[in-house]
Amino acid sequence: MPTFASGDRLLRQTVLAGGGWTAGLAAVALLGAAAELLLPAALGRAVDAALGGGSGWWAVSACGLVVVLIGVDTLTDLASGYGAARATAGLRRRLLRHLFALDVRVTRRHPVGDLVGRLVGQAADAGQAGNAVVLAIVAVLPPLGSVVALALLEPVLGITLLAGLGLLAVLMRAFVADASAVTAGYQRVLGTIAGRLLESLAGARTIAAAGTTHREEDRVLAALPDLDRHGRRSWELLARASARTAAVAPLLNLSVIAVGGYALTVGWLTPGELVAAVRYAAMGAGLGGVLATLNHLVRSRAGAHRVAELLAQPAAPSGDRPLPPGGGALRLRGVGVHADDGRPILDGIDLDVPAGATVAVVGASGAGKSTLAAVAGRLYDPDHGEVRLDGVPLRDLDAAALRRAVGYAFDRPVLVGATVHDAIGLALPADAATPPAGRSPATPAVLRAARTAAVADVIDRLPDGYRTPLGDTPLSGGETQRLGLARAFAAERLLILDDATSSLDTATEHRITAAVVGRAGERTRLVVTHRTAAAAAADLVAWLDGGRLRGLAPHRQLWADPDYRAVFQPSGGGS
Repeated sequence: MPTFASGDRLLRQTVLAGGGWTAGLAAVALLGAAAELLLPAALGRAVDAALGGGSGWWAVSACGLVVVLIGVDTLTDLASGYGAARATAGLRRRLLRHLFALDVRVTRRHPVGDLVGRLVGQAADAGQAGNAVVLAIVAVLPPLGSVVALALLEPVLGITLLAGLGLLAVLMRAFVADASAVTAGYQRVLGTIAGRLLESLAGARTIAAAGTTHREEDRVLAALPDLDRHGRRSWELLARASARTAAVAPLLNLSVIAVGGYALTVGWLTPGELVAAVRYAAMGAGLGGVLATLNHLVRSRAGAHRVAELLAQPAAPSGDRPLPPGGGALRLRGVGVHADDGRPILDGIDLDVPAGATVAVVGASGAGKSTLAAVAGRLYDPDHGEVRLDGVPLRDLDAAALRRAVGYAFDRPVLVGATVHDAIGLALPADAATPPAGRSPATPAVLRAARTAAVADVIDRLPDGYRTPLGDTPLSGGETQRLGLARAFAAERLLILDDATSSLDTATEHRITAAVVGRAGERTRLVVTHRTAAAAAADLVAWLDGGRLRGLAPHRQLWADPDYRAVFQPSGGGS
């Protein structure tokens, strides 16, 4: 868990990310603060000049300062908008790249809705840091400048205002400390609710079929009282701080006016200086207006801490070695993977998959089959041991080379891309994945992958064939699996199928199995399955039992063991 220092460091980085717009905002805001401080003095001189029959240039100067303040307001809105947009975009890109670089086990610890909330909501709050910091600093300048101006007019006036500002500063500090904790709690609970909501939406059909809508509503909104408590506490803190400053500010203003009135009667001040003193008193007592800016700063800081929690998670290191010539020989030595509670999922796996061979991975539910498939292609690294492809440790491989060499297909694939063509060609090089111009429906590589996955006829029936948007493709579960298989067939050396034919009918599965295992030497294949036919068609079967490799042999040889036969019984579990 990151310290507060990491969140504050990210906050500082985000302030700088606004670039020239944040610097411009600071310059414009400082100009506005200077004009605001000069305006009472100009008005006071104008009053004295009018009473003494002097020149009207001070009145003109006062009008000019008012024009400057109007321009400052306009430029402040422009600079703050562009600066926040730039900082937020940069922070979102950084966070998104980091999320994709993380071990998938790390991201699974956070509900998807919570991750989306941090990327969309908290990153936007943090992106306002530049504006909040600049405006908070500049907002303090007029009250402090008022103390100096009053001290120059009459030291007693400066001392009176300074005493009141000290009390207001104590109230502000208490507000910031309390509001920071409350805002962080609010954002955390909101992420929890968002995560549960996304889970429910993904299973909306199941919930409707079970008739448990009301129960699901209660589950999603179970944390709503906590959210309400944090929200109410936030508004209570803001209201209490506003009430305190609202009570102190008028008393402070009256104190300065009373002292100024006395100074006028004894000749310490001129009428114009009294006018200026009253204006400076109002400006100094207006420190309560800083509350809104401080509240924005608190939200930015809380958002930065939420984003920093994810950025503090170490990304999987990437090497720079290319793959040497080879056919996809896979070797696992001493591979171990543990669950978050320390329970072993894989324990000391030693496995050699010859180049070009097909190895079926079987075992009862919970045996570690999908985990073995994940570490074999480095979806994540094992906690112990090493995985090599053609003699090179996967940790040392260049990331792009690894992803070109290894293709994955899953039981419930997620299709990524604007069109069907994009979804199939996702892992292909740019020249092989870009849809061709003219009448050609798809690139040769995409056409070949679709035919191998027995999905070409399905695509041809779509309204725009391979160019059909994914959102307009009413695909069944089996057809979606076949598109996922087609995407995986782009792999150059190692094809990993994690129960990727579970939704196919028998005839289609037989056709795809023949395509996968029937081309010896084309690529190495690791097939997680719970079906006897797929295991029988493989060159070797890796039999997992309780996270250990119990056997590695042809299917017909293992079949003599009754425990092995039990794996394929209905009660034996799936993948």
